[in-house]
Amino acid sequence: MTRPEQTPRPLMTRLIWFVTLWAGGVGTVVLISYILRLWIAPHR
Repeated sequence: MTRPEQTPRPLMTRLIWFVTLWAGGVGTVVLISYILRLWIAPHR
């Protein structure tokens, strides 16, 4: 049993997904680093 041929998604859709996932990953790293910074070196 073979899969039916799928047409690739449009380039803009793939680029939007890529940018969204990349921004989510970068945002997560920034958020975690900021929380760690506050935890390790709290303001006086």
